[in-house]
Amino acid sequence: MSDAENTPETTTATGKRALRRALLAARAALPEDGVRRAAAALARHALELPELTGARAVAAYVSVGREPDTRALLDALRERGVRVLLPVLLPDDDLDWAVYEGADRLARAGRGLLEPTGPRLGPDAVTAVDTVLLPGLAVDRRGVRLGRGGGSYDRLLARVEASGARPARVVLLHAGELLDGRVPAEPHDRPVHAAVTPEGVHRFTA
Repeated sequence: MSDAENTPETTTATGKRALRRALLAARAALPEDGVRRAAAALARHALELPELTGARAVAAYVSVGREPDTRALLDALRERGVRVLLPVLLPDDDLDWAVYEGADRLARAGRGLLEPTGPRLGPDAVTAVDTVLLPGLAVDRRGVRLGRGGGSYDRLLARVEASGARPARVVLLHAGELLDGRVPAEPHDRPVHAAVTPEGVHRFTA
Protein backbone atom coordinates (compact mmCIF):
# COMPACT_ATOMS: atom_id res chain seq x y z
CA MET A 1 0.00 0.00 0.00
CA SER A 2 1.37 3.43 -0.94
CA ASP A 3 1.59 6.34 1.50
CA ALA A 4 -1.32 7.95 -0.33
CA GLU A 5 -3.47 4.92 0.36
CA ASN A 6 -2.39 4.61 4.00
CA THR A 7 -5.05 7.00 5.30
CA PRO A 8 -6.42 7.09 8.87
CA GLU A 9 -9.58 5.43 7.54
CA THR A 10 -7.74 2.48 6.01
CA THR A 11 -5.54 2.14 9.10
CA THR A 12 -8.63 2.01 11.32
CA ALA A 13 -10.35 -0.53 9.06
CA THR A 14 -7.22 -2.71 9.03
CA GLY A 15 -7.00 -2.54 12.82
CA LYS A 16 -10.64 -3.56 13.13
CA ARG A 17 -10.16 -6.55 10.85
CA ALA A 18 -7.13 -7.78 12.80
CA LEU A 19 -8.88 -7.41 16.15
CA ARG A 20 -12.01 -9.07 14.77
CA ARG A 21 -10.02 -12.09 13.61
CA ALA A 22 -8.38 -12.50 17.02
CA LEU A 23 -11.69 -12.23 18.89
CA LEU A 24 -13.48 -14.65 16.58
CA ALA A 25 -10.66 -17.16 17.04
CA ALA A 26 -10.95 -16.82 20.82
CA ARG A 27 -14.72 -17.38 20.63
CA ALA A 28 -14.28 -20.42 18.40
CA ALA A 29 -12.14 -21.97 21.14
CA LEU A 30 -14.83 -21.54 23.82
CA PRO A 31 -16.43 -24.83 24.93
CA GLU A 32 -20.09 -25.06 24.03
CA ASP A 33 -21.10 -26.17 27.52
CA GLY A 34 -19.29 -23.17 28.99
CA VAL A 35 -21.26 -20.81 26.76
CA ARG A 36 -24.49 -22.48 27.90
CA ARG A 37 -23.55 -22.24 31.58
CA ALA A 38 -22.72 -18.55 31.26
CA ALA A 39 -26.14 -17.80 29.74
CA ALA A 40 -27.94 -17.85 33.10
CA ALA A 41 -25.52 -15.36 34.65
CA LEU A 42 -25.70 -13.12 31.58
CA ALA A 43 -29.50 -13.11 31.68
CA ARG A 44 -29.58 -12.45 35.43
CA HIS A 45 -27.33 -9.40 35.20
CA ALA A 46 -29.15 -8.06 32.13
CA LEU A 47 -32.57 -8.42 33.71
CA GLU A 48 -31.44 -6.28 36.66
CA LEU A 49 -30.60 -3.35 34.37
CA PRO A 50 -32.94 -0.37 34.86
CA GLU A 51 -32.95 -0.09 31.07
CA LEU A 52 -34.72 -3.45 30.97
CA THR A 53 -36.72 -3.47 34.19
CA GLY A 54 -38.63 -0.41 33.01
CA ALA A 55 -38.76 -1.26 29.30
CA ARG A 56 -41.99 -1.80 27.42
CA ALA A 57 -40.29 -2.69 24.12
CA VAL A 58 -36.78 -4.02 23.47
CA ALA A 59 -34.91 -4.78 20.27
CA ALA A 60 -32.83 -7.92 20.76
CA TYR A 61 -31.44 -10.82 18.71
CA VAL A 62 -31.18 -14.60 18.78
CA SER A 63 -27.65 -15.74 19.49
CA VAL A 64 -26.00 -18.24 17.16
CA GLY A 65 -22.74 -20.15 17.27
CA ARG A 66 -20.41 -19.01 20.04
CA GLU A 67 -22.19 -15.72 20.68
CA PRO A 68 -23.25 -15.09 24.29
CA ASP A 69 -26.46 -17.10 24.62
CA THR A 70 -29.51 -14.83 24.61
CA ARG A 71 -32.29 -17.47 24.71
CA ALA A 72 -32.93 -17.33 28.46
CA LEU A 73 -32.93 -13.52 28.35
CA LEU A 74 -35.42 -13.37 25.46
CA ASP A 75 -37.82 -15.73 27.23
CA ALA A 76 -37.53 -13.86 30.54
CA LEU A 77 -38.27 -10.52 28.88
CA ARG A 78 -41.28 -12.00 27.09
CA GLU A 79 -42.58 -13.49 30.34
CA ARG A 80 -42.37 -10.01 31.89
CA GLY A 81 -44.70 -8.74 29.20
CA VAL A 82 -42.00 -6.86 27.29
CA ARG A 83 -42.54 -6.55 23.54
CA VAL A 84 -39.35 -8.08 22.15
CA LEU A 85 -38.47 -7.30 18.54
CA LEU A 86 -36.04 -9.56 16.69
CA PRO A 87 -34.20 -8.74 13.47
CA VAL A 88 -34.87 -10.19 10.04
CA LEU A 89 -31.89 -9.77 7.72
CA LEU A 90 -32.78 -8.19 4.39
CA PRO A 91 -30.91 -8.88 1.10
CA ASP A 92 -29.04 -5.55 1.38
CA ASP A 93 -27.97 -6.37 4.98
CA ASP A 94 -30.43 -3.90 6.49
CA LEU A 95 -32.72 -5.17 9.25
CA ASP A 96 -36.48 -5.63 9.29
CA TRP A 97 -38.19 -6.59 12.59
CA ALA A 98 -40.81 -8.98 13.94
CA VAL A 99 -42.12 -9.76 17.42
CA TYR A 100 -40.59 -12.66 19.35
CA GLU A 101 -43.38 -15.14 20.05
CA GLY A 102 -41.32 -17.96 21.56
CA ALA A 103 -38.57 -20.33 20.51
CA ASP A 104 -41.03 -22.48 18.57
CA ARG A 105 -41.78 -19.50 16.31
CA LEU A 106 -38.20 -19.13 15.10
CA ALA A 107 -37.07 -20.39 11.70
CA ARG A 108 -33.68 -21.06 10.16
CA ALA A 109 -32.56 -18.33 7.79
CA GLY A 110 -29.47 -17.46 5.79
CA ARG A 111 -26.01 -17.23 7.36
CA GLY A 112 -27.06 -19.64 10.11
CA LEU A 113 -29.41 -17.11 11.68
CA LEU A 114 -32.68 -17.79 13.50
CA GLU A 115 -35.48 -15.36 12.68
CA PRO A 116 -39.05 -14.83 13.90
CA THR A 117 -41.80 -16.11 11.62
CA GLY A 118 -44.41 -13.45 12.46
CA PRO A 119 -45.46 -10.41 10.41
CA ARG A 120 -42.70 -8.04 9.36
CA LEU A 121 -42.95 -4.61 10.97
CA GLY A 122 -40.52 -2.69 8.76
CA PRO A 123 -37.02 -1.33 9.47
CA ASP A 124 -38.41 1.73 11.28
CA ALA A 125 -40.07 -0.41 13.99
CA VAL A 126 -36.82 -0.26 15.95
CA THR A 127 -37.23 3.49 16.50
CA ALA A 128 -40.04 2.80 18.99
CA VAL A 129 -38.10 0.62 21.47
CA ASP A 130 -36.79 1.65 24.87
CA THR A 131 -33.59 -0.39 24.72
CA VAL A 132 -31.50 -1.96 21.96
CA LEU A 133 -29.54 -5.10 22.86
CA LEU A 134 -26.61 -5.30 20.47
CA PRO A 135 -24.37 -8.17 19.47
CA GLY A 136 -20.67 -7.46 19.48
CA LEU A 137 -17.25 -9.03 19.68
CA ALA A 138 -15.82 -6.58 22.21
CA VAL A 139 -16.16 -3.13 23.73
CA ASP A 140 -13.51 -0.83 25.12
CA ARG A 141 -13.59 1.35 28.23
CA ARG A 142 -15.03 4.25 26.20
CA GLY A 143 -18.01 2.12 25.17
CA VAL A 144 -16.84 1.70 21.57
CA ARG A 145 -18.24 -1.59 20.27
CA LEU A 146 -16.62 -3.86 17.71
CA GLY A 147 -19.16 -5.71 15.58
CA ARG A 148 -18.69 -8.33 12.91
CA GLY A 149 -18.28 -5.78 10.14
CA GLY A 150 -21.49 -6.30 8.19
CA GLY A 151 -22.83 -2.83 8.95
CA SER A 152 -26.39 -3.93 9.80
CA TYR A 153 -26.29 -2.54 13.31
CA ASP A 154 -24.52 0.64 12.23
CA ARG A 155 -27.52 1.27 9.96
CA LEU A 156 -29.91 0.45 12.80
CA LEU A 157 -28.26 2.93 15.16
CA ALA A 158 -28.10 5.62 12.48
CA ARG A 159 -31.81 5.12 11.74
CA VAL A 160 -32.71 5.39 15.41
CA GLU A 161 -30.61 8.52 15.85
CA ALA A 162 -32.13 10.16 12.76
CA SER A 163 -35.62 9.51 14.14
CA GLY A 164 -34.87 11.47 17.29
CA ALA A 165 -35.35 8.40 19.49
CA ARG A 166 -32.86 7.81 22.30
CA PRO A 167 -33.06 4.17 23.39
CA ALA A 168 -30.42 2.74 25.69
CA ARG A 169 -27.69 0.85 23.81
CA VAL A 170 -26.46 -2.30 25.57
CA VAL A 171 -23.99 -4.86 24.19
CA LEU A 172 -23.90 -8.50 25.37
CA LEU A 173 -20.44 -10.07 25.66
CA HIS A 174 -18.47 -13.01 26.99
CA ALA A 175 -16.14 -12.61 29.94
CA GLY A 176 -12.85 -11.13 28.77
CA GLU A 177 -14.34 -9.14 25.89
CA LEU A 178 -14.30 -5.83 27.77
CA LEU A 179 -10.96 -4.51 26.50
CA ASP A 180 -8.49 -2.21 28.23
CA GLY A 181 -7.02 -1.31 24.85
CA ARG A 182 -8.94 0.87 22.41
CA VAL A 183 -11.23 -0.51 19.75
CA PRO A 184 -10.41 1.31 16.49
CA ALA A 185 -13.29 3.77 15.95
CA GLU A 186 -14.72 5.27 12.76
CA PRO A 187 -16.97 8.35 12.51
CA HIS A 188 -20.13 6.24 12.16
CA ASP A 189 -19.48 4.20 15.33
CA ARG A 190 -21.97 4.93 18.12
CA PRO A 191 -20.73 4.09 21.64
CA VAL A 192 -22.90 1.95 23.87
CA HIS A 193 -24.19 2.90 27.30
CA ALA A 194 -23.48 -0.43 28.96
CA ALA A 195 -22.02 -3.89 28.43
CA VAL A 196 -23.28 -7.03 30.14
CA THR A 197 -21.06 -10.07 30.65
CA PRO A 198 -21.55 -13.15 32.86
CA GLU A 199 -19.45 -11.27 35.42
CA GLY A 200 -21.69 -8.23 35.67
CA VAL A 201 -22.63 -4.86 34.19
CA HIS A 202 -20.13 -2.32 32.95
CA ARG A 203 -21.31 1.26 32.27
CA PHE A 204 -19.92 3.94 30.00
CA THR A 205 -20.59 7.63 29.46
CA ALA A 206 -21.97 7.26 25.90
